Amino acid sequence: MSDSAFDLIVVGAGIVGLAHALAGVRRGWRVAVVERDARCVGASVRNFGFVTVSGQAGRAWNRACRSREVWDEVSTAAGIAIEQRGAWVVARRPSAVRVLEAFAAGAMGAGCELLEGAAARRRVPELHPQMRAALHSPHELRVESRDALPRLAAWLAQSHGVRFFWSETVLEVDAPAVRTARRTLHGTRVVLCPGTALSGVGAGVLDAYRLRLTRLQMLRVRPPAGLRLPGAVLGDLSLVRYGGFAGLPAAAALRAELQAELPECLGHGIHVIAVQSRDGTLVVGDSHHDDEAAGPFGPAASEAVDALILTQLHELLALPACPVVERWVGHYPVGHDEDVLVAPLGDAARIVVVTSGTGASTGFALAEEVLADW
Repeated sequence: MSDSAFDLIVVGAGIVGLAHALAGVRRGWRVAVVERDARCVGASVRNFGFVTVSGQAGRAWNRACRSREVWDEVSTAAGIAIEQRGAWVVARRPSAVRVLEAFAAGAMGAGCELLEGAAARRRVPELHPQMRAALHSPHELRVESRDALPRLAAWLAQSHGVRFFWSETVLEVDAPAVRTARRTLHGTRVVLCPGTALSGVGAGVLDAYRLRLTRLQMLRVRPPAGLRLPGAVLGDLSLVRYGGFAGLPAAAALRAELQAELPECLGHGIHVIAVQSRDGTLVVGDSHHDDEAAGPFGPAASEAVDALILTQLHELLALPACPVVERWVGHYPVGHDEDVLVAPLGDAARIVVVTSGTGASTGFALAEEVLADW
């Protein structure tokens, strides 16, 4: 094959695009990845790096289970550190305890352990003393996305011969031809993974689905020296956000209670997760707002929303005031009835968009499904 001919061309080097590149090389295909930026700078590196299994619902749960396996498989080979394993879902309200009880009794609760408050605090002393119970899930893992994505791309290039064309904007896809500002490539198969670039190539197809972007606020805080969390920590607000919990009948009472007590948090789409980085800092977030292309002037994030997130962090963990050392804003597409959107672009091309913010959690399995259908 020539240097411009491939079995699979992937447009987009976020986690979903890299997952398709991996699935392609595992099928023995010659793969190219075309990315408009010099490196991954979008949604895939602006998140928790939290591969969430417990709390996913339906097919997303199955995809998360498989994707976690793939993360384990590639992490050692690609030099990607697994920063944390497992998650602690903390319940402060009796109605939240009932949600955890229902979850633990169901099929998706397999392998999880529900502990009453004192027992949970003996395992994780940093949990807030007013929490009533905690569900420990062993299924999760966490990577540092900013480090993991470049390492994954480098490994795909060096160990599997994936050709990367960085800083090249794709102008047209007319499979098998993919035309950039610099060259024309040819692929037997083409997968567009546009992430948040909903108005670029593929917009003619995506317009019919009326997707929009949601904007997230994220923080990095520095806790006291020596604090180490054994896993991610979530709380009551997450129980009405994640479908695997929120879909349980017991969640209705919790939602009503939170609406009465924390209407601002629900209004801003806040559900707090805390994960820890190797340097000891905690990545904390997040909120969810419809993104309306914020202008270039003024803060991109709301201090009031940050304050609500930090208040809820202190509802999860017994911490003194922690200085904020970094703030950033993330985005991901929403608006589709399913967790993912896979649409044809003729016979030889597909467009794949994760519309639930679960790319890191489900992307590897999703890519295997997409390529298996070809």
